[in-house]
Amino acid sequence: MLRVRSGWKTWSGAVAAALLVPSIVLAQSADPERWQLNMGRGVTQSSQNAYEAHMLALWICVGIGVIVFAAMAYAMFKFRKSKGAKPDVNFTHSTVLELIWTIVPIILLVLMAFPATDKLMKMYDTRDAAMTVKITAYQWLWKYEYPGEKPGEAVVFTSRLDRKSDDIRQSKVDARTANHPTYLLDVDNELVVPVNTKIHFLITADDVIHSWWVPALGWKQDAIPGLVNEAWTEIKTPGVYRGQCAELCGKDHGFMPIVVRALPKADFDRWLAAERAKNAPPAAPEAATPTEAAPAEAAPAAEAAAPATAAAESQTAAPVAAAVAQTAG
Repeated sequence: MLRVRSGWKTWSGAVAAALLVPSIVLAQSADPERWQLNMGRGVTQSSQNAYEAHMLALWICVGIGVIVFAAMAYAMFKFRKSKGAKPDVNFTHSTVLELIWTIVPIILLVLMAFPATDKLMKMYDTRDAAMTVKITAYQWLWKYEYPGEKPGEAVVFTSRLDRKSDDIRQSKVDARTANHPTYLLDVDNELVVPVNTKIHFLITADDVIHSWWVPALGWKQDAIPGLVNEAWTEIKTPGVYRGQCAELCGKDHGFMPIVVRALPKADFDRWLAAERAKNAPPAAPEAATPTEAAPAEAAPAAEAAAPATAAAESQTAAPVAAAVAQTAG
């Protein structure tokens, strides 16, 4: 009896765990987490398309698996040796069954191919983008460029592992004891983008092959020296989304994090204006205008004319004084 109850507990625990799997699978955040069982939905249309294609293929595979393993379990139980079943030594086949298990997979593959192809074409359609960001990879940092419409409006900066993560790494302290939940996932300068805006990315590298990857965006693109790859994204939800270089690029490959901060459009415009003002060259001093210079130039002439004026006034005043004296006499 004890063995039966123990077996029942084992089976009930397995069934309960199996029932919990769908809820765990569907409850994923934008960024990957420990023990995550499924890909996340992400925060872009591309990530949503990838998630839908993945789930379609997953449930089709689950259905096929249930049918196949149910048939195997039935055959193993129904025709077990303990019940007196004997193997059939005569080789037989069913043409109908063979046609079914050949045609049905073809139909399923075609049904999956049409939506997958449509989603793939949309993923690489970079037309009608509202802004462009150029990404250049180096060992071991990223350079981001926001081109400007006028000279001097471009915003350019680099992004590398933040100092705190680097200090922990260099000290060889166990990161779990350092109370740093985003260890090796923080940068000194974040890539800031607006939400609900189609952004065109130009991605390349200066030395070796890298790969720019933020899981929440739903795509990954190689950065190859001498080649410019294109991608696009349109983030729906404000937030901070983290990624990493996904191509082995040398000894510090593991220390090339990516942080994307998505802001509302108004906040992004203010950030961009502040960055442009910070990077703008100092204004040249203004030249003096002729009207402003006239008083300064006239001053010496006025000073030179003052004695002559005084002398003339004294000469004029002398006869007048004499005439007044005669009249008075």
